[in-house]
Parts: sequence; C-alpha cells; structure tokens
Amino acid sequence: MATGHEELLAIATALRLKVEFSAEALAEAAAWEKNPGVDDPALVDRTDVPFVTIDGEHSKDLDQALFVARDSGGGYLVEYAIADAAYYVRPGSALFTESMLRGASYYFPGFSVPMLPRSLSEGVISLNGNVVRRALVFRHRLDPTGQLLGTTLQRAKVKSRAKLSFGGVQQLIDARESSALKGAEYEPSLLALREVGRKRMAIAASRGLVRYRREEVNVTLDGQGLAFAVMEVVRDEVELWNEQLSLLCNAEGGRLLREHPSPALQPIYRVQEGPDPQRLKQFARLTQRVAALNHLPEKPWVWVPDKTPLAEYLLKLPASTRLTREERLARAVMRQAMMVNMRSEYSAHPGPHSGVGAEPYARFSAPMREMVGVFLHKEALELLRGDVGPNVGDEALRIEVVKVANRSRETQRRVQDLSNEVVLNRLFAPQLERPAAQRQAFHGTVMGFSGTKIHVRLDAPPLDVKLQFFDVARSSFNGAWLEIAEEGAVVRAKGTTTTLLSLGQAVDLTVERRDEAGRRWVFSLKAVSP
Repeated sequence: MATGHEELLAIATALRLKVEFSAEALAEAAAWEKNPGVDDPALVDRTDVPFVTIDGEHSKDLDQALFVARDSGGGYLVEYAIADAAYYVRPGSALFTESMLRGASYYFPGFSVPMLPRSLSEGVISLNGNVVRRALVFRHRLDPTGQLLGTTLQRAKVKSRAKLSFGGVQQLIDARESSALKGAEYEPSLLALREVGRKRMAIAASRGLVRYRREEVNVTLDGQGLAFAVMEVVRDEVELWNEQLSLLCNAEGGRLLREHPSPALQPIYRVQEGPDPQRLKQFARLTQRVAALNHLPEKPWVWVPDKTPLAEYLLKLPASTRLTREERLARAVMRQAMMVNMRSEYSAHPGPHSGVGAEPYARFSAPMREMVGVFLHKEALELLRGDVGPNVGDEALRIEVVKVANRSRETQRRVQDLSNEVVLNRLFAPQLERPAAQRQAFHGTVMGFSGTKIHVRLDAPPLDVKLQFFDVARSSFNGAWLEIAEEGAVVRAKGTTTTLLSLGQAVDLTVERRDEAGRRWVFSLKAVSP
C-alpha cells in the first residue's frame, strides 16, 4: 500500500504540477543568493523600524511584516512590509517563466509545491528575522477611530526583528505577565495592533460585512507517512487583526493603481459579485423552516433581511465548542449562509469584491505564492517611478497573468478535493478490516443537502463527508426515494411528510463498503441525540 505522501505526490503528478525547477531557474536563484540587491541606493532605509512577522507556527515563506504605532494626534501609523518578489522574478527571466507555469504555490497535507525555489521563498525574498530584506512598504495613516486617512508606498529595505506566531502574540494579549514577548522592542507595536485590529473589524461590521466563523483543518502526515493527524484550528484574534491590515493593503493598492492616470499601469483586480438576491431570499425562508421544525424562537434563529443585516444575524447565533443541539444547528445554518456567496475571480477590470467590502481590491499580499502578486508589485514599482508611457507587451502579459491566476485557483481546489479523498480513504479503510458489527460509528452533523448529496461534518476528526442519496436510502431507509423539501431544511421519502433527516441533525456514520467505480465511501446512517 502506498504511503500517504506517495499518494499525494501522485496527485501532484496527475495535475501536472512541477515539483522540480529548471536548471535555468535554479541558476538564477543561486545568483540572487549571492547578490540579493539589498544595497540598492534606490531603496529607502527602514531598518530602524521594529517590524515583525506574525504567521503560523510552521510557516517558512514570510510574505508580510508589520509595525503599528500611535501618532501625535491620537491616530495610528500602520506600516505593512510585503516581500519584494518582483525584483527577483522579472518578465523574460527563467524564474518568471517557471512561475507562470505554476501560477501559485499549492498546499498538500504535510508538504507544498512552491511557486518559487525554496532558496528564494524561504530565504532571499522571505522577511526572515534579523536579516535585511527588500520590501514594498504600505504606510497607512488612520484617525483615532481606525478610519483611513491616506496611504503611501515605499520600496525599502527592512529588518524584521522576529518571526512570531499567532498563538505567541495571542498569549501576550491574553496573559502579558507570563508572555516571553513582554518587554520586547516590538511589544508596543503588538499592543497597538490590538487597538487597530479591533477598530478595523468594528468598521467592517458597521458596513454590514459578514465575518463567518471559519475553522481551519490542519492535516499532517506522521513521521512515516502512514497516517494522518487531523486538527481543527479556530483562528486567534491576532490572526483576524493581521488579516485586517492585509485587506487594507490590498484595497489601497488596487485604488492607487486604478486612480493613477498613466497608461503605463496594467492593474489586476480580484472581484466578487454580491450574493444573488434570490439565494438570499431562499436562505431567509430556510431559517424560518429551521426554526419551525426545531420549535425554536424567532430570535435569534429567523433572519428577517429588512430588519437585520446578515452579519448581525449570524453573530447572534449560538457559538460554543460543546456541540449541543443548538450549536450543531447554528454551524449548519452558518454553512448555508456561506453558500449564498459567489466565487471571486481575477479580472483586468475593476469591480467590487463583496466579500471584503472593497472596490477595487487587488492581491498584493502574497507575492511569493501567487503570480498575480508578482505582477502587481511590478506595476507598483512603475507607479513609484512615475512611468507615463505604455510598456510594450504589458497588456498581453496582464491577460496571460489573469488566465494563470484564475486557473491556479481552480487547481488549488482540485488539490484540496483530491487530498481530502486521500485523507478519507486512510481514515475509513481500516474499518473494512473489522467485522461489520465492530466498526466505529463516526459522530457528525448534517450541514446541508445539495442535488443528490447529504453533507456531513464529522466531530472527530473534523472532516467533511458527502453521502449519496441512493446509498443512504438503500442502507438506512429501506430503499425509499429521497428528496429535499422545505427550502432545503429536510430530506423526506418522496410523497410523504415524514422527516428522515434535517439540517443540523446529529448522526452516526458507519462504513459499509468502498465504491471504487464511484470513488466514494458508502455508509449506513443513523440519526442520534447530540
């Protein structure tokens, strides 16, 4: 039997993801290691600013560093340094050609296929601690309430003081006296980050922006590549505050490029249409049916669009880690609210991004992991230089980068789907080695119904499983013909009024068999108490 790592590598091969780099690209990377260009006299020297990076504990490609301070008027100065990948990845170079072939970095459980050689993405370009690096610095001035007053850009050299983790900074915020970061040179910046982050989040909430309760699932291979450890990670406040600064940079970068009159600039925007009004109406009706079916009060369960913004409604739903009946139902309703959103895409034309509430919006913040970021940093340099004439070939290049960016997002979705299949296979396959009566019952929550599928979120490990109506009907409901009813709130046997499954219901899944032709697992399903 292949190890998990081998199975994941096979996915990379099937999707034609290049794991190795060309000799020409590696030679260019080696040349940049010898001469990283940090002594460029055109760079503004900002090495006196105590920037820090805040990332996941195991992150190695550090795109962003931050510094926050109060100004003399009671407002704030927010500086956000983003790795200057465009300096090293230039049109016409082997590194640029390789990056266009990849389009982005791709993330699998336990490893990644990077867009750039690791000597660059984890070395020369990465904003590692206590080394001088090139960066594009966004300098924002905010008033005392957190409202933006203005933004300027600098191409600078910076020196991050430390690589910090979200959890480590959160400990400083929650328990300062016991934190190893207490008294550090950059501690005042982290405390100011808390103020700015909370104020920017309040501004977003006042504009009706929806903040979903996103819980990330980290899947990692064990030391021998034979099994998976799956962990559910709830995002720290610090991560949300850092996200606000990233969103601010992307929105302001898009605005600066759009408003500049020069034909030399060729911006790329990330756009997302707002939810379809009909889908919002359907969701509102769904909340009515959910409340009625579960004998729950209208407040907080029923969403009335004319009276309450969606963001406010979702924040009032129950939230705990105990997985009570109400909490399971709230998670399922939240999932259905997320489903009303349209997908975002990259475009040469500015437009609103409803998910972040910005128009325009451009992805400057991940230049070592997305080709579109490299291109946007190149355009920002042209803005700073004051280029006024059209750059020959830039328009055609922009069209290609947009195609590559959208294609890479689809590829990452395929990576996620196929990787999840490997994880589920390794989770469920051992069950077939046991007698049917001794197989484990996996506890979970019905998160929704779509087409002919039932979507279940397992409690432990916290993974999503899709069940086919046909399989469930045959194994659990005596072959009844199943259909979705009452705005998608329940599943019934066709022609009856008997509810067989409902949104938010606790269920037990027991493995019956593997359908190799259909590439799916078949389960018996049983509704249970939470």
